[in-house]
Amino acid sequence: MDCLQLDHSAVLNMLPERKNTAHKGDFGKLLLLCGSEGYTGAASLAAMGALRTGAGLVYLGVPACIYSIEAVKLLESVVFPLPDLNGMISQTAIHKIAAHLDKMDAVLIGPGLGKSKDTRNVLFWLLNNYPGPIVIDADGICLLKDHIDILRGRACPVILTPHEGEFSQLTGKIVSNRVSEAVEAARSLQSIIVLKGHNSVITDGQTTYINPTGNPGMAVGGSGDILAGMITALIGQGMSPLSAAAVSAWVHGAAGDVCAKQIGTYGMLPSDMLNVIPRLLK
Repeated sequence: MDCLQLDHSAVLNMLPERKNTAHKGDFGKLLLLCGSEGYTGAASLAAMGALRTGAGLVYLGVPACIYSIEAVKLLESVVFPLPDLNGMISQTAIHKIAAHLDKMDAVLIGPGLGKSKDTRNVLFWLLNNYPGPIVIDADGICLLKDHIDILRGRACPVILTPHEGEFSQLTGKIVSNRVSEAVEAARSLQSIIVLKGHNSVITDGQTTYINPTGNPGMAVGGSGDILAGMITALIGQGMSPLSAAAVSAWVHGAAGDVCAKQIGTYGMLPSDMLNVIPRLLK
């Protein structure tokens, strides 16, 4: 199997054009469903990852109990409260989520979401009712355990961004060959897989990228939330889901590499990468 690699020049050539006459609506309208009590950072990092990757409009739906925290932190996002239960989004939020869906170019669900019957019902409702591209990360992936059939047959593929532990939960297999198992899962689930880690694998089951960027300093909670937001942003700007995932993985890792050179791998934080991402997109 041929595995492709990107470099900075190829990434820049793949990015969508930004015309001088463009307005914010031309750069994607995104809906992010993230966060829960105690996990406010995941929501804000995902939103900032999307914004730093060029998203025009980011709508962030969070449980009402953390709304005030997110609204203060995120000045450039449209943050709105959703009905909650036990600190997580309640399934009674579906009617409010539905009111936003028809104008969205892409949706992200999962970072900091929490695992409950209600969050699972929200995820399943979204998969059954939103016809566009959906990025599923973190808790969203865990909620799919034993329910993977819901991914198959969608007109628009889902993008799944598991680390190895989440991948094992999803597939029931311990990872031994990252490339072949990611490809097999992508084909079986009819989804795009971004298997995170050293030399991340990005595949739709036909075309596969191996990402050469990144370093151990990125092995901190929150890094994946930024990546999920980045992928969603590029899809919203018109890139194919596979290209958006591959480009985001390269830029995300390259931003981490810049930070590692500047401050070292021991103390770097995911938030350090946010200011670097735009420099790699020009």
